[in-house]
Amino acid sequence: MNTRLSDLLWEHDPNGLLVVNRRLEVHMVNQAFCRFFKTTREEILGRPAAELIGDVSDFEQAFEVGGEIRRSEHTHREFDLRLHRLVFTVPEEDKVAAIFVDLTREWKQRRQLVELREKLAKDVRDVVDRQMSVAQEIAGLLGEATATTKVALLRLLDSIERERE
Repeated sequence: MNTRLSDLLWEHDPNGLLVVNRRLEVHMVNQAFCRFFKTTREEILGRPAAELIGDVSDFEQAFEVGGEIRRSEHTHREFDLRLHRLVFTVPEEDKVAAIFVDLTREWKQRRQLVELREKLAKDVRDVVDRQMSVAQEIAGLLGEATATTKVALLRLLDSIERERE
């Protein structure tokens, strides 16, 4: 692949791309990575990757183990991001690279669905509680009316029986 094409692919990849050196300092990033983390290439080059992405343990492990791809998901609340991260070594360069796939939309949709289900469950509980309260009130009123009717009927029967005597 020619250099111009690989540069174009690097810059226009919608996934965030990051390369760090053995000291875990940022060596290269693409525009998508900068957009994810609200930074610029100039601000981040040469700085510790941990300052921006937090946990870099999978980068350290990749240097130790070599060649192995490490897959993990990370939430970056300060940037409102959920990213799937693939980390692998680039042995000929003595670097570790990472591809950051944006899962934020799906993550937010799942959170909204969970919140909606929780609200729906609460609403159902409230409706059931109100219905039980109304049913208990109706039962109480029916019981009271039945008792009053029973007392009135017993008095009537008592009165009829006294008249017969």
